[in-house]
Amino acid sequence: MLDESWRRIVIPPSLTIEDALKVIDAGAVRITLVVDVNGVLLGTLSDGDVRRSIIARMPLSAKVEQAMNRNPRTAAASASRESVLRLMEQNDVLVVPLVDEEGRLVGVHNLKELLEPATSDSSVFLMAGGFGTRLRPLTEACPKPMLKLGNKPILETTLDSFVNAGFRRFFISVHYLAETIKNHFGNGERWGVEIEYVEEEQPLGTAGALGLLPSLSDAQPLIMMNGDVISSVDFRALLAFHTNHNAALTVCVREYDLQVPYGVVQASDHKVEGIIEKPVQTFFVNAGIYVLSPEVIARVPKNTRIDMPDLVSDAIAAGYDVAMFPIHEYWLDIGRFDDFNRALAKPL
Repeated sequence: MLDESWRRIVIPPSLTIEDALKVIDAGAVRITLVVDVNGVLLGTLSDGDVRRSIIARMPLSAKVEQAMNRNPRTAAASASRESVLRLMEQNDVLVVPLVDEEGRLVGVHNLKELLEPATSDSSVFLMAGGFGTRLRPLTEACPKPMLKLGNKPILETTLDSFVNAGFRRFFISVHYLAETIKNHFGNGERWGVEIEYVEEEQPLGTAGALGLLPSLSDAQPLIMMNGDVISSVDFRALLAFHTNHNAALTVCVREYDLQVPYGVVQASDHKVEGIIEKPVQTFFVNAGIYVLSPEVIARVPKNTRIDMPDLVSDAIAAGYDVAMFPIHEYWLDIGRFDDFNRALAKPL
């Protein structure tokens, strides 16, 4: 980014994390550069920094300076392309700010692969076999993942997101009205990808279809996603997170606020110590998107009903590392009419 486009990702330290996220999501390099009024680089705020702040329960209204990396790897403005590439390789970074002798930001180098993602070796498993009973009568003649948002089915919107991120091998689990899905997507040729179908003779729960997958000889982690979920999550960042944390299973999570509609009384025995009026409690909820390494997939027996919470518990009990990946991007689980209408009003 030696042209002036890098200026679009420059922000002041007083900006909120929430507003910085808008800059991150609008850019191609998943990072912002924090500078003072004199243009001196103070730090960087990456997509990963934001997720770490969410895990630490830092509110999105907090200032960027509270979450930023204050010691980013930088290079001199005169640094050669080869030296910057070495710096990236040695420190496992994708973006290197360029500064002058006074520490002022004068440009940015980034790996081309961020702008033009390479093809991923990992496969994607889309779960589309459910009955969608809560959306009847819409799902009486149409599987829920095939309900249209705009001019295309929910599942096609998801497939497009993965294709645009460089994924080329897909499995789709089907059961209810399976032919509707198979006739629409075929073998994936229309998208330039490979699609295979995993057919459940009987419903196997939210994880049982993993036991029907063919042997994946490439030993790469698999991304699994519910077919009624839509999200603009960065799938390549998700895979990198899974790998960098040496996780066997990664669960994507979403923050969910629950407000108590009454004043909550704090007390010790019979003595009232205070009243908190309508407090809000924040939870991490399952977002229906996962990354599974082959050793976890191998634990799912064939033709056995099992749900993802059970598989997660099994992996933890077996001593595997299970990580959570916070999603701050657009995300919606289309399980009810309200959710479907919300998706229609504000599509991905």
